Amino acid sequence: MLTLIQTIHQELKGSYGSPCMVLELRGRGFPASKERVERLMRGNGIRARHKRRFKATTDSKHALPVAPNLLDRDFTPAKPNQAWSADITYIWTDEGWLYLAVVLDLFNREVVGWLIKPSMTADIVIDALTIPSGA
Repeated sequence: MLTLIQTIHQELKGSYGSPCMVLELRGRGFPASKERVERLMRGNGIRARHKRRFKATTDSKHALPVAPNLLDRDFTPAKPNQAWSADITYIWTDEGWLYLAVVLDLFNREVVGWLIKPSMTADIVIDALTIPSGA
C-alpha cells in the first residue's frame, strides 16, 4: 500500500493529504482505513503541499486623489533628474513580510533611493528619497 500511496502522491504532485488519499485508494479498488493511511504517510514523510493564499495588497477602491500622468508613457528623458519612477514590492522573509520601495532615475536607470520597511505606509517612497539608503 505504501508504494501505491507514493505513486499517487507523485502523480498528483503532492496535492493530496490523508483524507483525499483514502478516497483515491478506495476509488482505485484498494480497501484502506483512514488511520492506516495517516500512519503510513506520516511515517514516511508524505505530506500534502499547501498552496499559499493570495493576499491583496492594493486597495483600488479608495477616495484618495489620483496624481496626473505627467510622463504620458515617455520613459526616455533627455538628461538626468528629469523623470523618476518608483515602485513598491513585498518580500517574504522568516520574520514576515517586508516592503521594498525603490526610486529610479529613468535617464540611466540609476537607483536614486531605496528603503525596506516592515509595513507599507503612505510615506515609504518619500522616506526612500529622504532617509539615506541602508540606514
